[in-house]
Amino acid sequence: MLLGQATRLLRRIRFPSLSTSPAYRTTRNVFPFSLSEEMKYSPQYGSGGYTRRMSQRNPCLWILICGHAGILLGINANPVFAKDIPSQSSSENDIEGAGIIGLRKVEDGSVISNIHTSKWRVFTDKGRDLSLQGKLDEAERYFFSALQEAKEGFGETDPHVASACNNLAELYRVKKEFVKAEPLYLEAIKILEESFGSEDIRVGAAFRNLGQFYLVQRKLDEAHVCYERALKIQGRVLGHDHADYSDTMYHLGTVLYLQGKEKDSEALIQNSIRILEEGGQGESLICLKRLRYLSQVYLKSNHPAEAENVQRKILHIMELSKGWNSLDTIVAAEGLALTLQSVGNLKEAWELLERCLDARKTLLSEDHIQIGANMLHIARVAMLNSNQLRKLGISGASEELEKAKDLLDNSIRIARRVLDKLSKQKGNLRSYGAPGETRKDARVALIILLQSLNALGRLQITKQEDSQDSQEHLPVAEAENALFQCISTYKEFETVKSISDSPEVKAEYLSCLKHLSSLMRNGSTNGTRTFKGATLQNLEDEIKCVESEISPYRKRKN
Repeated sequence: MLLGQATRLLRRIRFPSLSTSPAYRTTRNVFPFSLSEEMKYSPQYGSGGYTRRMSQRNPCLWILICGHAGILLGINANPVFAKDIPSQSSSENDIEGAGIIGLRKVEDGSVISNIHTSKWRVFTDKGRDLSLQGKLDEAERYFFSALQEAKEGFGETDPHVASACNNLAELYRVKKEFVKAEPLYLEAIKILEESFGSEDIRVGAAFRNLGQFYLVQRKLDEAHVCYERALKIQGRVLGHDHADYSDTMYHLGTVLYLQGKEKDSEALIQNSIRILEEGGQGESLICLKRLRYLSQVYLKSNHPAEAENVQRKILHIMELSKGWNSLDTIVAAEGLALTLQSVGNLKEAWELLERCLDARKTLLSEDHIQIGANMLHIARVAMLNSNQLRKLGISGASEELEKAKDLLDNSIRIARRVLDKLSKQKGNLRSYGAPGETRKDARVALIILLQSLNALGRLQITKQEDSQDSQEHLPVAEAENALFQCISTYKEFETVKSISDSPEVKAEYLSCLKHLSSLMRNGSTNGTRTFKGATLQNLEDEIKCVESEISPYRKRKN
């Protein structure tokens, strides 16, 4: 079947003229193929945030590099396919005819084509197109055939074979068939080193691909070695101010951070950003992505002041480039507000979050889950402000708690409505075929609901501590009721594994369990008190069970 399709496609092939081909005029042309330009939002549940994913593109971003730099440079976790490797060394590439696709230079300087080289080109193009369509199994057959044709047409050690190896390896990486991918990456590197030398830029690109492959598997030591090798080659060949050098430096920085080498990581990421800024790309999506990552590194390293400075810079760029009629700007402001909240700058945090809420209400429906999450953030600031006022003996603490309660009630209402609406859609959440976006929205809504109920429970306890009347135990009962709603809500979705098995969902559920357990323990001297049929022992057994379920995730995250 492949042979028949190849024959039909070959009849339509028109090889480019060497003098007009873009591959001849430049040594590196990049053509991005994005499967999706949709906006991606990801809740940062650990800090209560709801932040924008770094890249606007779908995780399957395909980049094709034509011309003399035949091996594609890996970017993030995205597949990169190689094509059009020159058949001779770089010094010979200027000889007319050597760069023509699917052709091969012979001793007398003429150029000939053979059926295998032509099939290699057809199969490579077809495999790429199928990959773009998500038809990975079909694409695998074409890339495998392209590899065989490259070996037949060009020879076992020709750079075109390295290109074909890289393409098939990248496909296996996307399919998570890592055992099949690794030897292909290594074979590609071996061929390129033998063809062009160990310091050639194509070898550097191949090492970066391999580093990306190891990073996906969290093989950090191997990824470190590969990225470091690629960086040295790129620095020597491209220079220390080149965008590709900056890109590899950034990825090496992420590896160092995951290895616990925070200072070295920060320095590399900062330098990668500096290179982009000096190259006029300071407001690009790539630079913004790195700034966001750097701010997260600072926060996780307990350097909130540095994180605040970076986040102010991001917000300034977004305000100038997009204004407040953009969710990107709103999310940047929200991230800064949450950092300000963490360092006690509650006034500015409140003002920013209020502005975010007003802006969201103009862009989104009134019951959108982002509005519910925004209200939850403001409620938390109000609760912190109430605590501050109470400690200082200043009036207004009770009023702040009432503001927080109103916000939490609305956040709970919105989250419940979102979950009810999603459950009633024809792609029912409990059905195996529920769309991925629907499941993701349900997870977000469930997390916001659990967080809001948990916060409401804490608010009621605070009210009880401030209460002086005869009904002082009423807020405690209301707190327990809110926390029990956390548990019953989770149990409602427990059978929907695509939602309840989320580590973030389980973490919020665990927080509710621990909070309720603490209340029950403090409210009883013998530990036998029950609440709505649940004993303290029941809760503690459930806590141990959930902790064991999310422990592997926490270890991987750390």
